[in-house]
Amino acid sequence: MMTVVTSSSLVHLELVTDQSRPVVESLLQLYIHDLSQFRLSRPDPVGRFNHDERYAVFFSNPDRRAYLFRDESGPVGFGLIRGLHETRRLMAGFFVVRGVRRRGVGHDAALAMLRRYPGVWEIPFQEENAGAARFWREVAESAVGREWSEDRRPVPMKPHIPDDVWITLDSSAMSPDAPTS
Repeated sequence: MMTVVTSSSLVHLELVTDQSRPVVESLLQLYIHDLSQFRLSRPDPVGRFNHDERYAVFFSNPDRRAYLFRDESGPVGFGLIRGLHETRRLMAGFFVVRGVRRRGVGHDAALAMLRRYPGVWEIPFQEENAGAARFWREVAESAVGREWSEDRRPVPMKPHIPDDVWITLDSSAMSPDAPTS
């Protein structure tokens, strides 16, 4: 488990195990619900956003990782990473529950993930999601100053929605992580 201490929060990044996987799967429903506003997705007939097959690989594929974020109250989010053994890592999913947003939890968790896997990262988000756009630009600035770029790319198989924004940065020069355990 990795622990990050901040002035406003204490957030733990825990590699997802078989025991914690159901927690992340529950949080995935909230994440997909948040994105449904921008992706125009809808729940299935029983009210679930059923993308289980898309996210299942993060719990078993050695080139991917899933982290559960916890604070003193319990689970507060997750991060999904793809491309651990490639030249570029991808922040494939990132979610923080609304009750702790804008309190440093997500910011500190994102920086900890970038530090944990030094190298080139790509971080996609929707410009229409103003909170995410602001968040990821602030994280990039905190991580590497002005040494990052962004471009726009079409969303695969969804030509009806606006292009995603992709931030590219290299976390190799970031200072070592805050206390870990």
